[in-house]
Amino acid sequence: MNNKHSVLVVEDEDVIRSTLTEFLSGEGYQVAEAATCADSLALARERDFHVAICDVQLPDGDGIGLLRRLNEIQPDVFVLVITAYATVENAVEAFKAGAFDYLVKPVIFDELIKKLERLWEYRALAVENVNLRSELRLHREFDKIVGSSKVLAELQTTIRKVAVTNSNVLLVGETGTGKELFARAIHAAGNRTDTKFLAVNCGTRPADLLESQLFGVRAGSLPSAQTDQAGLLRHAGGGTVYLDEVSQLPLSTQAKLLRAIEYQEIMPYGGSEAVAVHARIIASTTRDLAREVAEERFQEDLFYRLDGVKIRIPPLRERLDDIPELVECFISRHSQVMGKRVNGATSETIRLLMSAQWKGNVRQLDNAIERAVMMCEGTMIEPTDLPPDLLGLGQPLPDTDDLRSALRHYERLHISRVLRQWPDKREAAKRLKLGLSSLYRKIEELNIDL
Repeated sequence: MNNKHSVLVVEDEDVIRSTLTEFLSGEGYQVAEAATCADSLALARERDFHVAICDVQLPDGDGIGLLRRLNEIQPDVFVLVITAYATVENAVEAFKAGAFDYLVKPVIFDELIKKLERLWEYRALAVENVNLRSELRLHREFDKIVGSSKVLAELQTTIRKVAVTNSNVLLVGETGTGKELFARAIHAAGNRTDTKFLAVNCGTRPADLLESQLFGVRAGSLPSAQTDQAGLLRHAGGGTVYLDEVSQLPLSTQAKLLRAIEYQEIMPYGGSEAVAVHARIIASTTRDLAREVAEERFQEDLFYRLDGVKIRIPPLRERLDDIPELVECFISRHSQVMGKRVNGATSETIRLLMSAQWKGNVRQLDNAIERAVMMCEGTMIEPTDLPPDLLGLGQPLPDTDDLRSALRHYERLHISRVLRQWPDKREAAKRLKLGLSSLYRKIEELNIDL
C-alpha cells in the first residue's frame, strides 16, 4: 500500500464506481471519482493523478478519447481502461492511444492489484530513466555555459532549483549575456527534458504574424492559411516556449499571452473555440519591465505573472574570471571553422581582454575572438589581432613606442578594472597587493575617474 499514490476512477455505473473507490481507498490509495468525461477532465485540471482507471463507454464520450485528453493535461498519468469486451481490437486501440493496460468487466480485485503493482514498478523505472536522461542532458547544456566563476556557479545552482518546478520564468540581463542559453539549461534540467523547446523573438515580427505564430490560425481565416496551423504554444505540447525580448510584445498580444498563462488556453486567429495549452513560458528582456509598466507599455498583470520567478543573468564584467575559459572555447570553435591552427592567446592578450568594458558581453567577446582568429598569423593571438577599439575604457592602446607611457596606460586600465569589480577600496587594494594609501596615490597620479 502507498497512500501517496492518487487514483482517478472514471465509471458511469454507480455500483462499480463506488466499489472500486472503496476497495482502492482500503488499499491506501487517494481516490477521486467521476461519472463523466467532463467531470474527470475538470478534476484532472485541479489536481495531479498517478493513475486513471477509465471505462470505455461513458455518457458523454468514450474512454479512448478521454485517455488522449488526460494525457494532454497530465502527460505523466498512467491509464487503465475498463472494457466489457476483451477483444483484440479494443486492446490494440487502447494501447495505441497510450493506455498502460486494460481490465475486463467484471473487475477482479486481485487482477487489479497485480496490474497496479506492475504499473508502479514500470513507473519507478520510467522515472529513474527520465531523471538519468535529464541529468545527462543537463550536463550537456551546462557544458555550453563556459566558466567557473563564483557568480556563474551560484547562477547554475539557482537554475537547478527553478528547473524542477513548473513555474514560468523571467530572465533579465543585458544584451549578449546568453539568456537563451540559460533558458535551454532550465528546460533541460526540468521534468520537460524530452519535450520541445521552441524560441521566438518578440521584437522582429509584425504583430499579426507574431500572434499567428504564437496562437495559431484556423484554416481559411488568412489567405496563407490553407490548413489549421497550431501555433508555438500548442505545438510545444508540454514543452517550453521561450519568448525573447518579451517587453516588445504589442499590448494586444500581451493580453492574449496573459490569458494563456492564467487559464492555459488560447484562441487561434479566426477560431471560435478556445484550445488548451500546457507549455511552460520562459521569457527574457533587456529592459526594466517595472518601468515599462509605469510608462504603460507593458501590462501590469502580465508583469506580475512573469516577475514571480525572476533570474538575473550577470554581465561579463561581473564574471571576468570566466574570460580565459571563454577565450579558449571561442578560439577552439572559430579556428576549427576557419581551418586555422590557433592554439590560444598570449598572457598579455588575456590581460587586455580582462580589462575591456564588454558592453556587448559574451556575444561581443565571441565576435572579438572570431576576428582575432581571422587576423592571427601565428599560433597564438596577440593584442594586435584584437579589434582596435575594444581595449581599455573605450580607448585604443597609446600610439607610442615609449615603454613607460604604455605601462602607465595599462596600469590605469588595470586599476580601473579592479575598482569597477571591487568598489570597496580596501578590498581593491588587497587584490592589487597595494597598501590602501598607495592605491589612493595611484588613483590621483593616474587621474582615475571613480
